[in-house]
Amino acid sequence: MRTARAFPGAGTGVAPGQKGLTLPAEILTPREVLAMLASCPDTVTGIRDRALITVMYRSGLRVGEALALEPKDIDLAVGSIAVLHGKGDRRRTVGIDRAATPIIERWVATRAAQLAPPPGVPLFCSQKCRRMSRSMVREMLLRLARRTGIEKRVHPHGLRHTMAYELLMEGVPIPVIQRQLGHASLQTTDIYLSHIAPKEVIEFMTARSWDAP
Repeated sequence: MRTARAFPGAGTGVAPGQKGLTLPAEILTPREVLAMLASCPDTVTGIRDRALITVMYRSGLRVGEALALEPKDIDLAVGSIAVLHGKGDRRRTVGIDRAATPIIERWVATRAAQLAPPPGVPLFCSQKCRRMSRSMVREMLLRLARRTGIEKRVHPHGLRHTMAYELLMEGVPIPVIQRQLGHASLQTTDIYLSHIAPKEVIEFMTARSWDAP
């Protein structure tokens, strides 16, 4: 009997026979995201990971945008995050909800007390005050997904998809979602949402009834 490690892509979040393919992200439920946050250990890296997941999930930042943040870019009193170099080198300011504040504040305090990083070090850094790589974040999310028993594909962009899906289902206007995601055009956002959150299809189909046996 072959073990999971014997298959191509085992341990990478890629199904057998699909290595090298770009797979679509799957939408996570709030319960699944909360389970991942709760499973972060109460250590320096665990506190950092919890804050990083929170920023990506609640603001919809791309992983590169989140890893490029500096402490000065987040204003928790206002609830804003300044993305200085987004896709296409476009700058934008996005919002983040108040419930995320304590999680981020704890990391900011832990970072200052435990790491004492010199100026210029990104907000989310390693314990040696080095820049985190995207692969580190992907591996962290895979590890938390396995720990919590989530069978969906879990990776950084999936948190962005999840936020966009939740905003649409909450009735947030598409132009607002566009600005939050940092898309260059409304058409891009419309196409993006139609793939991950076909709201009209869901609403029409769930409203149908039939005489079930």
